[in-house]
Amino acid sequence: MKNSLMALSTMLMLGGVASAQKVAFEEFTLDNGLHVILHNDASAPVIITSVMYHVGSKNENPERTGFAHFFEHLLFEGTENIKRGEWFKIVTANGGTNNANTSEDRTYYYEVFPSNNLELGLWMESERMMHPIINQIGVDTQNEVVKEEKRLRVDNQPYGSLIAEVKKNMYVNHPYRWAPIGSMEHLDAATLEEFQAFNKKYYVPNNAVLVVAGDLDDISKTKEWVNKYFGAIPKGKDVLVEKFVEEPITTTLNASYQDPNIQKPMIVATYRTPSMKTRDARVLNMISTVLSEGKSSRLYKKIVDDKKMALQIGAFSYSQEDYGMYILYGMPQGTFTSEDIVKEIDEEVVKLQSELLSDKEMQKLKNIYDNNYVNGNSNVEGIAENLASFYLLYGDINLINTEIEMYRSITAQEIRDVAKKYLNPNQRLILDYVPSKDKAQN
Repeated sequence: MKNSLMALSTMLMLGGVASAQKVAFEEFTLDNGLHVILHNDASAPVIITSVMYHVGSKNENPERTGFAHFFEHLLFEGTENIKRGEWFKIVTANGGTNNANTSEDRTYYYEVFPSNNLELGLWMESERMMHPIINQIGVDTQNEVVKEEKRLRVDNQPYGSLIAEVKKNMYVNHPYRWAPIGSMEHLDAATLEEFQAFNKKYYVPNNAVLVVAGDLDDISKTKEWVNKYFGAIPKGKDVLVEKFVEEPITTTLNASYQDPNIQKPMIVATYRTPSMKTRDARVLNMISTVLSEGKSSRLYKKIVDDKKMALQIGAFSYSQEDYGMYILYGMPQGTFTSEDIVKEIDEEVVKLQSELLSDKEMQKLKNIYDNNYVNGNSNVEGIAENLASFYLLYGDINLINTEIEMYRSITAQEIRDVAKKYLNPNQRLILDYVPSKDKAQN
């Protein structure tokens, strides 16, 4: 009885915390198509001004890959009213920080300021959208920056090409087949006019969402500033989204890649999965947690802890707007081979496909996702990005409050059925990711 009461108490506590974390927001759309989301949180005297554009590497010409990531850098170069090299100086001089990031599906820019600099943050993001300076000096400068980033994060990074190699072998038609950082040869070959045309097409108000979150002391004044700085930006042409369809994988794909930066091989099994917007994608996230989250997870406990077959083991969903990938990986050690690791992984997957998780395991899972929900909305930066993502990519902004209910409603039967549906040997890629032949293994 005591244990039952403690379990009930834990459930009520987590439910209460999650309920208390409900995110309030207000939204409206300007005449030029810019969607605006406001979230007031007076718990700290900071604000974030952020813009997410619905453009990522999947929107690129196959002969000009890397453009979206390039613009993540290029649009910090300067504007008609912010001199070249002054962007970061203005931010830091006013007590702020800023950054940007790019994925296959979107590009996100933001500034975090003390709340008395809200107007400054709005002006700067409106300048980026309305008055960017895209000239040859900026293109040449950022070309070198991107090349250096690729050298550091990909070319000279152990296992730095792993995801790119998986994507290249998993997709035939879809632009997901190349990595967001793209090809340096493509960037070198691009003309200034091509960069300017890319900006004109995608970095427009009707292809973006503005999120203003934090200590918004005066909502009416915030709306006034939003209209003042963004309302006059001309609407762009509607962005037509091309659909790319991949045929189902019906037989095991095999590929290999030699990485000069590693001494230990890694085996990777990858399954193509549905859009992150689907319920099945959430179930696959839960399956990842069962298999590999923490040292008590099934794969880690069996393959790393008990049998000492691998240095590392893991599973995760690579979530994307159109398709996803479910990736399982392991690093064999000692006399064990990659084939041994795959055999052990497959045994655990078959268990998921044939045996229901216990009530205790399901409760543990749901507790983990309640905790993830609370942590994901625990600061204004996380809330702002979640609001933008749920609106722009998922088409349902209120998922910031309701997605947790979807996770709570997932059943053991669904976990078994989704594992059966997607995680089968004839539906996957096996990538042998190995050291270059001139690398001796330790």
